[in-house]
Amino acid sequence: MEKKYNICLDIGGTKILGAIFNEKDEIVYRLKKKTKSEGDSSDNVESVIIKVVEEMIAESGIPKEQIHAVAAGAPGVIDQDAGIVLFSPNLPWRDYDIKSSIEKKVGIPFYIGNDVNMGVLGEYKFGAGRGHQQVIGFFIGTGMGGGMILDGKLFTGYKHKGAEYGHMVLEPEGPLCNCGQRGCLEALSSKQGMSAYIREQVTRGRKSMMADYVTEGVFKSKALKKALNAGDAVATEAVNRACHYLAIATGNMINTISPEVVVYGGGVVEATGDLFVDKIAAEVDRYCMPSIRTTVELKAAALGDDSVIYGALALIEEH
Repeated sequence: MEKKYNICLDIGGTKILGAIFNEKDEIVYRLKKKTKSEGDSSDNVESVIIKVVEEMIAESGIPKEQIHAVAAGAPGVIDQDAGIVLFSPNLPWRDYDIKSSIEKKVGIPFYIGNDVNMGVLGEYKFGAGRGHQQVIGFFIGTGMGGGMILDGKLFTGYKHKGAEYGHMVLEPEGPLCNCGQRGCLEALSSKQGMSAYIREQVTRGRKSMMADYVTEGVFKSKALKKALNAGDAVATEAVNRACHYLAIATGNMINTISPEVVVYGGGVVEATGDLFVDKIAAEVDRYCMPSIRTTVELKAAALGDDSVIYGALALIEEH
């Protein structure tokens, strides 16, 4: 029987997105499921992946024999050649050979890579970076992820620890980041960074529609969009500040790599349309060399929530 379907997953700390692709790279089945990773053992997270794969096969009605491979993007430092999760901040994995383990239990070839790397790979193969060889990606979510395509290949650095430019320090005296440094791009421009700024302003007695959304951690992207549309001053300041530091970081990356395209993805960009890209583009010229800037395009990710699952598909196709 011809193997003509691929199962692709985006594994987050709170949810799993799944899609089945046919041989024309079209999505024929989708699934979205909550994951609980706090205090779980790697076994449990793995069993969630297996359960999701089995559920997708059963509910789509596609015979298992026709599934060519399964691939996933997950947070953390991942050796995608060997399929080993070296470290994952929100998932309970250390030097964990998830590839062998899942292949044994499911009986289908399995591939895995870092989620932001997969997101950038997806945009490079199927989205905003298509047809280009040098692509830089900033993914703005709860944290700040980076990924890069150099000379048409995903660059992951020595021992797959590279492209962590979400932790580029822009303000040495700035706010504390989860990584232990101060003033990282993530601490300033991610949803965590923006939420912290809004909380600080509300504590000082300023009014904002976002006040309730940031009391217990980070806001939902849709809430930010609503506040911006209503002209909320504090929300607007938080976004302007985030885009200011993203413009500096983008300028640094433009000078360093000379990319053809810089792609901005993640929930915040998806919710606010081209707003972030326009604000960054309006300021970036101040932070990079004009001669390099002239050959760089800034774009919003084209695949939205699906960047990572398309990257997982690209990973299968590369193998």
